[in-house]
Amino acid sequence: MLDAAKEQDTKPDTVLEVNNIEVIYNHVILVLKGVSLNVPKGGITALLGGNGAGKTTTLKAISGLLASERGEVTKGSIRYRGEVIQHQDPAETVKRGVVQVMEGRHCFEHLTVEENLLTGAYTRKDGKAAIQADLELVYDYFPRLKERRKSQAGYTSGGEQQMCAIGRALMSRPETILLDEPSMGLAPQLVEQIFEIVKSVNENEGVTFLLAEQNTNVALRFAHYGYILESGRVVMDGPAAELRENPDVKEFYLGMSEEGRKSFRDVRSYRRRKRWLS
Repeated sequence: MLDAAKEQDTKPDTVLEVNNIEVIYNHVILVLKGVSLNVPKGGITALLGGNGAGKTTTLKAISGLLASERGEVTKGSIRYRGEVIQHQDPAETVKRGVVQVMEGRHCFEHLTVEENLLTGAYTRKDGKAAIQADLELVYDYFPRLKERRKSQAGYTSGGEQQMCAIGRALMSRPETILLDEPSMGLAPQLVEQIFEIVKSVNENEGVTFLLAEQNTNVALRFAHYGYILESGRVVMDGPAAELRENPDVKEFYLGMSEEGRKSFRDVRSYRRRKRWLS
């Protein structure tokens, strides 16, 4: 009994709960069909799946950005620290400590790298000294940004812009970062570098991450827990280490089977899809 109580005490708190949500665009197009997930405080949770699976829509439902695309949560609930947030103004969500890093980076191209970073601190009221200290912290994590701090963001590389976007989110002192497709368009070496930094920020600063990612292989190496989406539904979830060893995940997403490596085209079978979605 004492062991059970001790285990309960050491279990991480759930900071974000998505409970059976449906999302519709333009009052007609059903994109999410009963998605549920829990994000523990201080963890890295991966939202996995192919293009069009509903990963970005899930993140936008949490951050409140659906309305700008004529989307809305029509069923279910989203709670952050126990409070319902699905119909909340995005600015209020940021004030609660939830910041989304958009797919495609979206830096202000005409501003310098440092000016981009400082826009992340726009809502802060703790003074210039604290903001400057956090700017130096960002530069510690991203030394390349310090080298390019006076360069216009539009003239930096894709990897540098991704670093800038994450750094800008950190400047708001977030509790939780929603990170959308951080590997998109980047060379494998840069992808590893970005994920190593995410891991360091998570471990050193205690920032919670919910990241949407098509690169299942790299995501499951750095995440603690994963959810796999297919056609707007969660079809599988579990600890990242278990998902990495799951035969279906190996075959369908990692291109591996007991017979060895296969192409995605070879393993994308109707039979397997039907079994997962039934």
